[in-house]
Amino acid sequence: MEILGKILGNSARVKIMRLFLLNKGKGFIVKDVMKRSRVSPLIVRKELKLLSSIGFIKKRSAISSEWYFNSLFKYGEEFESLLLRSDTLSKQTILNNFKKVGRVKLIIISGIFIKNHDSRVDLLIVGDKMKRNKIEEGIKKIEAEMGIELIYAIFETKEFLYRLNMYDKLVRDILDYPHQVVLQAKELSPTLTSAKVFHLN
Repeated sequence: MEILGKILGNSARVKIMRLFLLNKGKGFIVKDVMKRSRVSPLIVRKELKLLSSIGFIKKRSAISSEWYFNSLFKYGEEFESLLLRSDTLSKQTILNNFKKVGRVKLIIISGIFIKNHDSRVDLLIVGDKMKRNKIEEGIKKIEAEMGIELIYAIFETKEFLYRLNMYDKLVRDILDYPHQVVLQAKELSPTLTSAKVFHLN
């Protein structure tokens, strides 16, 4: 994000451009852009004005308040390649968002994080005595950075292990298909050794 921010001017612009690129065909009013990107009203309006001036976004009518990605934008593919195919978040950045949410024992990313659009879940968090509101706040921060809403699952350790042993389809799909482990407690290692794991450096 830091490198892209320097190339494109600022991190707010990167967030907003990603939002439109990942949600083609969906319209956003100013308030929506602010909420999804977690950027201040003044900066959002400034960036929307700039992106509109170069033809990156447009309104479908003169009276509309919604902005859409302009599918006819000349450099759409180039920006998509730059913004969506680049690494978005480091392991440490992801961990930082869940520092004070409880006893987290496992964090697995899939889906949008590893460009696997067939995955059912983007983020799995397992732990004990977790504060769901804090977790959701962390998820919102990640969503703002990435420009898209995440599909996630949160389990207490006991429930996760029960589901795993019962061959629960959701849990098995996450572990049996491409994913990356961001955090894994040692106590869970024996249980997960049979899973196909890709560790995030």
